[in-house]
Amino acid sequence: MKFQNKLMLGYLLICIIPLVSVSVVIFRQSAVELESSSQEFAALYTSQIRTSLENLMQEYDKLTKSVLIDNQLIYKLGDERNRSIDEVIVQRVAVQRLLMRVALLKPEIGTVMLIDRDERVYQYSTNTGTVGEAALLSQPWYKRVREADDTFFITGLHDRSYYNDSEEGAIVTVGRVLLSSEGAYAGILLIDLDPFALLQLDEDFVSARDKYGMSVTIRNRREEILYQSDAASGRVRWQEVLERGSAYSQDPGDRGRIVLSGRTELGNLLIQTEIPREKLLSNINKIKGVTVIVILASCLILTLMSLALSYTVTRPIKELRRSMKEAEAGRYLPIEKKQAGDEIGSLVGSYNKMIVTIRTLIEDVYIGEIKHRRAKLVALQNQINPHMLYNTLESIRMKALVNDDEEAADMIKILARMFRLVLGKEGKWHSIKHELEYTENYVRLQNLRFDNKFLLDIRVPEEIQRCSIIPLVFQPIVENSINHGFEGYGRTMNIRIEGSVADGGEIRIRISDDGVGMTEETRRKLTILLEEAGLDKYKLEPTDEPGGKGLGLKNIAERLKLHYGDRYGLSLDPASARGVAVEFLIPRSEGPTSITEARRGPG
Repeated sequence: MKFQNKLMLGYLLICIIPLVSVSVVIFRQSAVELESSSQEFAALYTSQIRTSLENLMQEYDKLTKSVLIDNQLIYKLGDERNRSIDEVIVQRVAVQRLLMRVALLKPEIGTVMLIDRDERVYQYSTNTGTVGEAALLSQPWYKRVREADDTFFITGLHDRSYYNDSEEGAIVTVGRVLLSSEGAYAGILLIDLDPFALLQLDEDFVSARDKYGMSVTIRNRREEILYQSDAASGRVRWQEVLERGSAYSQDPGDRGRIVLSGRTELGNLLIQTEIPREKLLSNINKIKGVTVIVILASCLILTLMSLALSYTVTRPIKELRRSMKEAEAGRYLPIEKKQAGDEIGSLVGSYNKMIVTIRTLIEDVYIGEIKHRRAKLVALQNQINPHMLYNTLESIRMKALVNDDEEAADMIKILARMFRLVLGKEGKWHSIKHELEYTENYVRLQNLRFDNKFLLDIRVPEEIQRCSIIPLVFQPIVENSINHGFEGYGRTMNIRIEGSVADGGEIRIRISDDGVGMTEETRRKLTILLEEAGLDKYKLEPTDEPGGKGLGLKNIAERLKLHYGDRYGLSLDPASARGVAVEFLIPRSEGPTSITEARRGPG
């Protein structure tokens, strides 16, 4: 990963991770606090409902007990066979008055019924509906309370099918089993109530219900539903509650709902207040959505800021890297853009100073190297071994003393020409033709010494002879062949100089002889010596070579590399069957074309 991406990613992680962590912690804490507050509210509301129901049950307990004041009347119910019609009428009127008095005590009472021990039904209703006796006595709920042991009871929701008005709806029945003073069963008092009468929804509950989706369910000890706030508020029909029965309310163990409960002492009624968690957390989920949007927007802003910051930091580093690549390619250019005053700007400033220093040093070294090369070339060119001149002069002297003829004059003439060719001033043009003339004169001198034992064969085209070359290349090679390849006076030695144009346009020169040659060990050492010429070409100090070698092949190889470059040099030709053959390449460079320029040449 690039440094800019690492920097940007690191900045994003440093900023986003705390942001997300804090948002999650705040969201969870808010959810816990909201749930806790809702539970406290629901617990308080459940407690109020329990108190209200407790009071209601106490009121109806007292109300149903008030009937027992007329104990004699209650006890005489069902004993009409031994009475006259007038007594029966009076008794029924008395029971009717009793029921009317009970119904008028509470405005929410709809119908009051009294069933004697002979299951005759007495009733009083504050509305137009009347109760069918047979239908009432056949109701399942009536059979259950008739068989139960409870004196005071309240039934679960049941329909109004035993009424003659054919209206739909649901009611609950509060009742008491009537006993005589001796404890004998005398009858049962039933009061039908609208479920709304059990619990009146106040404004606080309606507001909490709409906000949190709360619902209240009241059950009796038989787990029968007496009241359901969803039906009381009209959100569902009572008929649906009747059809589903006790299965209507959610399971208290359901984790999707918060359920708080309480019980009344009288009647043992169970109150369940339920709050859906989804509804409870709907507001916090809105906060969650807003938080997510804020986090995403913050991430976008942080990304842009991180990108800008990382670009600001990495831009001078990239420029520094580009400048280093330029320096690797040999272009030492400082960074011109104005840098900031921070650590990176200081680094770039130090780098610019270093580049300027390196460039200055390279220029100084380059100029010094050129001077060194020139000095080396001049030193090599002036390293003329006087050994040959001494031997030649000695031969001239001996000839002059013994023969006293013109041969000495010829030798002196040849020697003079050689001096003029080799000792010319530096910088004058020197051609291959001049080099060949010098070599021919050298061989003529050697033939005077060794009685014409050397044959020089020159096969260099005229156009190649017009090309330029550095001085003293051919003659040292020929001298090396004579010194090391001459077998003696019993055999003539052939030396050949060949010139041709290579495929790349350079000039190839091959100098060979048919002398004694050299051993493989000597050839290997000499090859290594020529390869090391490229390493010693810049050394100005004398090399520790044994004496007697003259300029030598290594000397020539160094001069060729110094003058023409590293790709040019001297090499042995391993294909020669007899003697030794050397080859070298030089770039093709035509000499002067005018007569005036030609006259300026050596000779």
